Amino acid sequence: MDGERIEGTWRHAFIRNGAKYFLTDLLIYADGMVDCWGLETLEGFADKLASGWVATDLSEGAQASAHHLASWKFAEPKTWLTPEMLLGEVRDDIDNLNGRPDSTGRCLSAVDVFRDEPTETNRTAVREAYEAIPEHLRRYALGDMDRKDFPLRVIVAGPGNQIELWNGNTVDVTDEMHASALEYFAEREQLRTQYETKTPADGQTEPVESSVHLNQAVFPRGWPENPGTLVLRNEFPAPIVMGNRTYPTVAHAYWALAVADEHRQAEILGAERPYDAQKLAEDSTLRDDWPQVRVAVMTRLLRAKFQQHPEFAETLMATGATRLIYTEVGSTFWGQRGLEGRNWMGRLLELTRSELVAAKLNILQ
Repeated sequence: MDGERIEGTWRHAFIRNGAKYFLTDLLIYADGMVDCWGLETLEGFADKLASGWVATDLSEGAQASAHHLASWKFAEPKTWLTPEMLLGEVRDDIDNLNGRPDSTGRCLSAVDVFRDEPTETNRTAVREAYEAIPEHLRRYALGDMDRKDFPLRVIVAGPGNQIELWNGNTVDVTDEMHASALEYFAEREQLRTQYETKTPADGQTEPVESSVHLNQAVFPRGWPENPGTLVLRNEFPAPIVMGNRTYPTVAHAYWALAVADEHRQAEILGAERPYDAQKLAEDSTLRDDWPQVRVAVMTRLLRAKFQQHPEFAETLMATGATRLIYTEVGSTFWGQRGLEGRNWMGRLLELTRSELVAAKLNILQ
């Protein structure tokens, strides 16, 4: 409303309108509103569940419809959710959309409190939090395919009480079982800490803030005396020889190879500035296959540039393993501005840098 963006999610649901069921999308929003063919508060949604408007019980032989897709009648319908289960799922969705712990997260937090201070009061808090998890989701609370939620139910029950097994039998919780469950959570916490602090084999992700930005710039009086990383730009004067031609810059070579007409290629080759070369190409017919080959062409041009200009190769290798972000006005393919753009030039420079270092260290020999 009023241009405000509110995050949301969705899940499939049946709306029962009269005697007919309609398969639709239930839209859940971070502000607690639920669209079930009309916006409702969470309390209003609970009423829609209770009335059967949002249906969790499907009638044998009832007519159903998926708009503009199909219609059918139910034969031996089986449903897995009760109104309480679906309401619990929607509550969890709203918590997740707001970055809050959902019912499972709150239960596991209660377990941590109990482990630090194993009183019956804290056990009661664990039990209440466990029972607040939608019933059909409790077995997934620990994310353990083998044990399911067994250690959690042992903590909830406590020594001397019974818990039900998945085969329907019951078992008494012994002191040993309870101690084993506590040890399970201790090991789980240790593994979680190790995972969160573990450095990936290929290193941490390079944040954008610490990246090297190769920004496009115009110098009417000529390039700076000490250009630094500007030598990595395609428009920097670094003549390269490709075949029987010498190109003043990578940009000249790229645009000359992009056009189909040989006479226009010669004009681009003789353009005074990279900007003029690009404008000539923009007014020309490009090769039909250019979108498919341009990345390969640029890769060859960069390799030629840094092989033929070792001093510039040293500048490129001096950037280390840092991410390179290349800005290119008018091109979200080669460049990147903020979070927009594919940054292919930055990627290819990183590839070329890696090849230069590998060759210098004879790694691939």
